[in-house]
Amino acid sequence: MTRPTDYELLLTRHSTRGQAEFFLSNRGKAIDEVESVHRRFMQALQTVQHAIPVNWRYARVDRSDLDRFVFEAGDVIVALGPDGLVANIAKYLDNQIVIGLNPMPDIYDGVLVRFAPEQAAGLMKLAVENEAQTEKLTMVVATLDNGQLLNCLNEVYVGHCSHQSSRYTLRYLDRQERQSSSGLIVATGTGATGWARSLSQMSQSSLKLPEPTQQHLAFFVREAWLSIATGTSLVEGLVDAEHPLTITSEMDTGGVVFGDGIETDFLSFGYGQTLQVRPGNSVLNLFTL
Repeated sequence: MTRPTDYELLLTRHSTRGQAEFFLSNRGKAIDEVESVHRRFMQALQTVQHAIPVNWRYARVDRSDLDRFVFEAGDVIVALGPDGLVANIAKYLDNQIVIGLNPMPDIYDGVLVRFAPEQAAGLMKLAVENEAQTEKLTMVVATLDNGQLLNCLNEVYVGHCSHQSSRYTLRYLDRQERQSSSGLIVATGTGATGWARSLSQMSQSSLKLPEPTQQHLAFFVREAWLSIATGTSLVEGLVDAEHPLTITSEMDTGGVVFGDGIETDFLSFGYGQTLQVRPGNSVLNLFTL
């Protein structure tokens, strides 16, 4: 599993290297840097591909094709790229093992892509021979009242698809509040290192964020607006299987639910629809040593 490099995206947009270079130069940037990163990635990709035994069947799948690719039960998924690529893959899997490889540790943090490309051969062998140790990362599931659901590794976003106000009624424990905000997120312990942590720090929250393997989630409301009709008292909390978060939409159009930053793969969340968010039954099996 890979995603396009910035250099590949530039070529897709501008057709040739020369046109891409001209585009960047007009903005005071050079193409050499993005081209250098691209070459490093391609070298890492070649290392991983050469590590795959010739008698194994394999496919290279781009992130944009994830919603159309069918994974099989015995597949081993090798994610080569930034940490977010593992999150992008997670909701399409059903207990398959994921090996995260970091092609550029000076650029990517390596929270989920923990291994070097040069380790690929040994790691894949362990995974195929069922000798892999895995960390079972909690996922979050958002379920609409019509049965549609979305599984995510980091977080789900609930709100309006644009800059307009997100309007809804939030129910948590024995409390209920109508709100108008910039939407809300519900994050796992894995997601607590990203967007959720940023929101927690900005609000100076004292809420203890969950660990990646804990069956708890944390929710944060973004920029709740206080008015005569809407409140701001219910803006964060911890969610578990017995205490889910329930949201009822009051958005005529534009209400959406999406996860892990993939805005194109979303659930429509129209007026009167109810959404329940809780820890999922499935987990991500991330290879670890």
